[in-house]
Amino acid sequence: MLAIINSLTLIGLQAERIKVEVDVSAGLPCFDIVGLPDTSVRESRERVRTAIKNTGFEFPAKRITVNLAPADLKKEGPGFDLPIAIGILVATGQIEHENISDYYFVGELSLEGTLRRIPGILPMACFFNKESKKPFVVPADCALEASLAGTVPIFSVRNLEQAVYHLTEVEVLQPMASNEYTFNANNSYQDLDFAEVFGQEGVKRGLEIAAAGGHNVLLLGSPGSGKTMLAKRMLSILPDLQLEEALSISKIYSSTGMLNAERPLLTERPFRAPHHTASAASLIGGGKIPKPGEVSLATGGILFLDELPEYRRDVLEALRQPLEDRVVTVSRVAAAMTYPADFMLVAAMNPCPCGYLGDREKECSCTPYQIQRYRSKISGPLLDRIDIQLEVPRIEYKDIEQSNKGESSRQIKSRVEQARQKQRERLKKHGITCNAQMTSKMVKKYCCITKEAKDLMALAFKQLALSMRAHDRILKIARTIADLADSPIIELEQLAEAIQYRILDKQRVN
Repeated sequence: MLAIINSLTLIGLQAERIKVEVDVSAGLPCFDIVGLPDTSVRESRERVRTAIKNTGFEFPAKRITVNLAPADLKKEGPGFDLPIAIGILVATGQIEHENISDYYFVGELSLEGTLRRIPGILPMACFFNKESKKPFVVPADCALEASLAGTVPIFSVRNLEQAVYHLTEVEVLQPMASNEYTFNANNSYQDLDFAEVFGQEGVKRGLEIAAAGGHNVLLLGSPGSGKTMLAKRMLSILPDLQLEEALSISKIYSSTGMLNAERPLLTERPFRAPHHTASAASLIGGGKIPKPGEVSLATGGILFLDELPEYRRDVLEALRQPLEDRVVTVSRVAAAMTYPADFMLVAAMNPCPCGYLGDREKECSCTPYQIQRYRSKISGPLLDRIDIQLEVPRIEYKDIEQSNKGESSRQIKSRVEQARQKQRERLKKHGITCNAQMTSKMVKKYCCITKEAKDLMALAFKQLALSMRAHDRILKIARTIADLADSPIIELEQLAEAIQYRILDKQRVN
């Protein structure tokens, strides 16, 4: 007898419908799974066999063939355990259900028949909002996460027995109510306050501009100047997450199995800080079946790269496309996946190998060749994509002793949110939310400057040997400064401030 059960699998962040075709026929006992299964899918034979027996149902001593259609799509993960088990029970007449095709099933089975949590439930549940409203049977540990997707009927089951009892109407389950999630953005970084940072007022100003416009930042300074401290406090001044943003980020984390079962919706912006030994695949994404990397996990938040020149050259160069396009496409023989990569890059580096070039207290011991070799690890095209370059000076003792604290993160955040609101209103018809995301065409339209500012831009373009990309990024920064000042047009002083944040361009020329 043939049974066809609906299931789902993830391709990137998109759910694809899979038909689990189960045929049970006379012949020598065997259990075959076809349709490009990976090792975890093939191993489901033993999990399903044992789970059916230990749950009290009969496992047929016949020829069992399972086809996962479409056959040309690579299948991975243990999520097919439940639909395969249901298919066998339907094909052997142990489940009689006329509308079995109305249901979708996913879940990993333990040997005793308990259902375990699987990754990717949230993007799978979002599939139904686009394709259908059919019932979705999921492990109990995944049910809360699945309910975030919308009005899809979600049936939460603890084990195989409960799923069978529901289908045979022995114990009918009620679908979970759509999770009317009360979304409250949470800022666990509120204890990291800019008021705790002594001095560095110029750097704080630069970081405020970066947060207001979503601009990438490079912090350049000697060891102990406070680069890492400043970077960690960036999240405390970024605008709170909106519900739509939180759902998009949560889908990425769901696909990697990194969501908390009890709190499946992320309420704070991510802060990812991979070690400098990270590979290109871990940073960008990859594997035989591509998975999201750090650039995708940092979407909506910050990717912090400390000691930037210590990263391998190929790893840094791999960042160029995500920084420009805000998506990353990972191509492999088996598949090509596109993931979001809409993050703010905050990088930190020393000015030279010893770290004390230009330091007021300690003398640099590096040769010009060593300095040039150290800085050449960061290519010009990559530097072009970093909007704001800030020099972080050594803290003086008078700054530590001052009784008056600087502005708090709350005060800075208030100005950032006001500037972001202006940008959202200005750019909403383009589907973007901040100045850093503007295209060259948008820059020409929205970055209007005075005649004096235009003359200064022409002079800077020539003397600093700016690329067209650097030219556009300076105008984007100036537009953000104007937004903070509530100015409809970019003034001379605002453009001059934007230009001064290209310190490495000046040093290259000098």
